[in-house]
Amino acid sequence: MKFHIDLNQLLTVSFTLFAVIDIVGSIPLLVALKKKIGVLHEGRATLISGALMIVFLFGGEQFLRVLGVDQRSFAVAGSIVIFILGLEMVLGIELFKTEPDAKASVIVPIAFPLIAGSGTLTTIMSLKANYDTSVVLLGILLNLVVIFAVLKSMDLLERILGAAGMIAIRKFFGVILLAIAVKIFSTNLHELLK
Repeated sequence: MKFHIDLNQLLTVSFTLFAVIDIVGSIPLLVALKKKIGVLHEGRATLISGALMIVFLFGGEQFLRVLGVDQRSFAVAGSIVIFILGLEMVLGIELFKTEPDAKASVIVPIAFPLIAGSGTLTTIMSLKANYDTSVVLLGILLNLVVIFAVLKSMDLLERILGAAGMIAIRKFFGVILLAIAVKIFSTNLHELLK
């Protein structure tokens, strides 16, 4: 069996997930949670969020089949969600708010919905409709490494980037998300209309 990964596709998938997960943009919220609960359990949070993403990558299609929805339709719907997430990032608005006073734990709200939230899971299904599963899986694994690194060093990153730096990064990845959402939408809509 020949195993081949297209580097351009891997970069696209990885950067898309990185932008949607927005772990760097979540640093202020994570810092606040760490102050409340004392410790974030970085390894456990990374493993749980990774497990959620991988389960959805391999089981999401069957779940859609039970609901009677095909993958292309889900990808079109997902691209709309990705587009809205991109708009949130570029315009600096927040449609889905995390409740900061909720009882904090590793699973809720850190692993879900902060890291592996509905936007991330929708994006994984949209990417799976356009890229090979192995590419999406590798993109998830690369992002988990980044997530763990950010969780481990978020105090340092907050000091280095500053408020303005985090805003700039968020807006930059928002524009990338908008472009990717348009591409996923047009590709899958064209296939649906054939």
